[in-house]
Order: sequence, then C-alpha cells, then structure tokens
Amino acid sequence: MNKRRILFLFFILSNSVFSQQLTYGNPSEVQMDSLYIHTKVDSILNDAIQKKAFPGVQVLVAKNHTIIFHKAYGYHTYDSIQKVQTTDVYDIASVTKILGPLPALMKLYDEGKIDLDTPFSTYWKPWKRRQAKKQLSLREILAHQAGLQSYIAFLKEVLRKNKSLKSRFVKSALKRRYTHQAYNNMFIKDRFVHKMYRHINRSKVAATKNYKYSGVSFLLFPQVITDITKQDYERYLQKSFYEPIGANTLGYLPTTKKWQANIVPTEIDSLFRKELVKNWVHDENAALMGGISGNAGLFGSAIDLAKMMQMYCNYGYYNMKQYISERTVKEFTNIQFPKNNNRRGLGFDKPLIGNDTLPIHKAYPAPEVSKESFGHSGFTGTFVWADPTHNLVFIFLSNRVYPTRNQRNIYNLNIRPKVQQVFYQAMRKSK
Repeated sequence: MNKRRILFLFFILSNSVFSQQLTYGNPSEVQMDSLYIHTKVDSILNDAIQKKAFPGVQVLVAKNHTIIFHKAYGYHTYDSIQKVQTTDVYDIASVTKILGPLPALMKLYDEGKIDLDTPFSTYWKPWKRRQAKKQLSLREILAHQAGLQSYIAFLKEVLRKNKSLKSRFVKSALKRRYTHQAYNNMFIKDRFVHKMYRHINRSKVAATKNYKYSGVSFLLFPQVITDITKQDYERYLQKSFYEPIGANTLGYLPTTKKWQANIVPTEIDSLFRKELVKNWVHDENAALMGGISGNAGLFGSAIDLAKMMQMYCNYGYYNMKQYISERTVKEFTNIQFPKNNNRRGLGFDKPLIGNDTLPIHKAYPAPEVSKESFGHSGFTGTFVWADPTHNLVFIFLSNRVYPTRNQRNIYNLNIRPKVQQVFYQAMRKSK
C-alpha cells in the first residue's frame, strides 16, 4: 500500500471514528430499513397533526454519528401558512436544564470547583441560614430527591387581581432599573430577580425526601455558575460548548440573534403577554428573569440540539475534543436513588424503572431504549434522548402548546415514545 493511500485512509478514519461528529447519510448505511422508518413515522406524525396534538413537528435521528432521518411535518400554526422547515428554531423549554446549566455544572465538577455531596449552601450562601435547606446536597437537588417545591408561579407577583400588570414591577419601555426585557414593550424591574431568589430561599422543603420533580433550583444555577466562573453565564456556555461544538442556533434571547425569522411560535397567551408568543421564551418564570434562566429559555434547531446530545452520547467527546470527562458524564447519567423509586440521573431524565417491560402506551420513553440512555422533555412539546448502548440520538421538536397549553394529545397519544420506538424496531428488523 503506497504512502498516499495510507494517508487517505488515515484522513477518513480521523473524520469518521476519532472525530465522532455528525454527518448525513441513509438508514441503509447503518443497516436500517429506510422505507419501514419513513412509512411508520409518517403515519404516526400525520395522524398526530390531524388529531391536533400539534400543528407541526420535526424529528431528527442519528445512528452511529450518521443522521439517518431528519424530516419536518405540518405548519407553524393551524392556519397552514408557514410550513415547518428542518432549519426552524424552537423554544426548548425544560430541555434547557440539560443543555444550559447542566453542562456548565459538569465542567465545574470536572475541574473540582463543585462537589456533588457538599451542601449546596456552600455555593448558594443564602441557604446557610435556612435550617431545612442548608444541608441539601447538589446530588439530591439535581436528582429531584431534595424535597424542594415543584414550581413557584412568580407571575402571580406581577399581576393584579384584575390580571393587569403591576406598574411597580413592569414598565412598557426601557428605563433605569427596568432593563430585564420579558417581551415586546415589557421590561421587568431589575431587582425583581432578587425577589424571586428570596421566595425560593424561603420556600418549604418536604419533611421526607422522596422523588419529587422540582425546577426551582434551576432558577438559581445561572447565578451560581457566574459566581464560580466569574464569567457571564450565557457567554460561558457559548465559549465552553456551543461555539466550539458548532451549535450556532443554540442560545438565549433570540431577538438578539440572526435566526429570529425561523422561530416556531408557542402559545396564544391570554394572561401575561396577551398575544401569540414568538421570538420570546414561553416560560413565565424565565421571562421574568429577562429570558435567561436555567429552567427554560434556550432556543435551538434540531441539528444543534443533536450535536450537544451526540457529545453526551460519546461521553463528553465530539469532533476531536473532550468537553466533559467520560467519568463525569457517566456519573451524571446514572440513576442516583433507585431504591427510592427515583429513575432520575443528575439533571438528566432516565427511562421509567422497568420500562422495558411496559407496553408502548405506558412506556417512557420507548420501551426498547437501553437502561444507560438519558435525556429530557420540554413543556412546549420538545424531547431529546441519547442512547450510548445503541449510539442513537433522538430529537423531537414540536409546539404542542399552540394554541394553548391545554392541548395534551401529545401525552394522551404517547406520540414521542411511539416515534422513538420505530427506530429501535428498525434496528431489530435488521438483525
């Protein structure tokens, strides 16, 4: 074999094996039946749109670092004017938790700057004065095992009884001390975030530590990360992860970004924004924090979410770079409290305990995902999942909250697990 041939083969191997970045291909390249996949997924999603689970949706699936399926269905809204495109950007809601604060916390854990079993009050000082909170560990908090409140509706603090906005907290124009923009012509008092912090600090903790999903700590994490890194939270994420990984549409505050025109709308908000929410975060708590929060606020396209999830699937490695150590990714994606009937990892969601024995209409996610798999869902109709055992990344983006959050057919029909299951069936058929 001549020298030129050897160099060519090394170049191919470097790009396909060692870099482990995403490329586009066909299902047949990974021994999966393309016709079977397209027929099944088309049927499920077209039926879901007809039954008004959402007006539109897109799905991306990568197998062995190859994007074998990326397809859009339906429209942005039920008026059928703007078709969903595979380049569209979505409000990813609670998926923010694992793509915003979590990679930062994992990196800080790698660097020895935080400890999972040290009291969280070490990093969030106000909790040192709270008897019920001062000994809670970051491990318990991230695994939803700390007994914290599930949710605090801060919107109530800015609304009068007649549902109008309180002028002492909200102004219609940018003013001194009112610089946190929540929406068009809606600026929140800068000190309001400290009011939110005080509510969280004073909130009740359950007497018994059982599994209870809670998002309130994620409102604190951006400030914690800023305090530890001495850097702006969003800038830290951009420099540490999004820019080097090539996730160009992943970020907060879409009105400041160039991809604003491609954003899919969420809800017709009759209470707070009083119109169709588009280009701004749907979650009210994140909005009241000026759009940057750890519980919600990130926007992104399917391909850029897939890059981050593939990095996780590779145990922290992507495109010739180790972003997070393999040891740390495995620790965070491992079930922490299985004896407490708690399926969660650290920040990451995991399959239901005994999921592989459940019928498809009861499973979460698909029954054939591995026990090593992990991901998260979002209130707006989003879902991301990585399965290292099968080297499979699954991205599902919809705006199921259009026209209102009362639209629940995405859950009633168990659409996301059904679509995900198709790809596992396709793998099984190929054997």
